[in-house]
Amino acid sequence: QVQLVESGGGLVQPGGSLRLSCAASGRIFSINVMGWYRQAPGKQREPVAIITSGSSTTYTDFVKGRFTISRDNAKNTTYLQMNSLKPEDTAVYYCNVHASTTGWDVSVYWGQGTQVTVSS
Repeated sequence: QVQLVESGGGLVQPGGSLRLSCAASGRIFSINVMGWYRQAPGKQREPVAIITSGSSTTYTDFVKGRFTISRDNAKNTTYLQMNSLKPEDTAVYYCNVHASTTGWDVSVYWGQGTQVTVSS
């Protein structure tokens, strides 16, 4: 009932920047938390950053000071600005949204993932 479309991944050199976008569409009553997770080859999926409906943000330690999460509530979209990228940031990045389609319950939705590769 809620679809997430991610974009913005790609190949970038160390020290470079990328901006990921995730747009939610469908039968949306409200969106609470929006966030980004990532999964590197052979590793478990891990949280990167989240933003609440009130725009409070939380970052995992390894991206603090380099990544910035934001959201545009009018567009049901969240962004992840990634600066000073390192090879260890290479992973598939997934958008995660907590949304309600009825106003009574909240479900968790995942995007299809977008590949970010940091390499010279």
